Amino acid sequence: MTASQQQLTLAVESGTGDILLWVVLPYISLAVFVLGHIWRYRYDKFGWTTRSSQLYERRLLRLGSPLFHFGILVVLLGHIGGLLVPESWTDAAGISEHTYHVVAVVLGTVAGVCTLGGLAVLIYRRRTVGPVFSATTRNDKAMYLSLTVTIVLGLAATVAANVVGGGYNYRETISPWFRSIFYLQPDPDLMSGTPVLFRLHALSALLLFAAWPFTRLVHMLTAPLGYLTRPYIVYRSRDSRLGSRAPHRGWERIR
Repeated sequence: MTASQQQLTLAVESGTGDILLWVVLPYISLAVFVLGHIWRYRYDKFGWTTRSSQLYERRLLRLGSPLFHFGILVVLLGHIGGLLVPESWTDAAGISEHTYHVVAVVLGTVAGVCTLGGLAVLIYRRRTVGPVFSATTRNDKAMYLSLTVTIVLGLAATVAANVVGGGYNYRETISPWFRSIFYLQPDPDLMSGTPVLFRLHALSALLLFAAWPFTRLVHMLTAPLGYLTRPYIVYRSRDSRLGSRAPHRGWERIR
């Protein structure tokens, strides 16, 4: 079967809406994510920053920032493990589905609550601290909104399906769909029967990743490795008592 025949068969078996949401949109989001970072790094290196506001306020930042960053790190690792690691691998490692399910739900719920709580503190800080609010752009507001919606939908999907409901094994549907994108054999039918909250969470995440390169979130892909190899910074004193030469005119020490 040729590529055009495969596309025709896929379009017939799946609705046009499913094709757009679970085939076209993921590839658009992935392309914008990659190319957007390349463009941002080439043409906006000086803007590749978090635009830290630590000088304006520290008390709320010391509470919200660690809570958010540690929470989002656990959430990210959980998504990597859940989406990229096939269920057959954990079975081969001797981890039963019940054990994986309990650990994933407990850690995911706790990490989601911590992430959402930290984000709430950071948003409250930006809204109530004058200098921080003045330094907040429309881009930042849109980023915070998109990030909040994605986190809330993910936490709601986890709680609704696995805490309130009878449980849902997303590794049989969402995970294979996610991996099929990178295999270049997307299967939108896997997403057609998933719970609504999981689909909304996936869509919000795709939109967030498309906007990612154009927000302050780019700092997540930056590690200060240069600090490990850069030479020492030499500070020279202008104190006239040090050294044998007298200071130049205009640089005399003021007493």
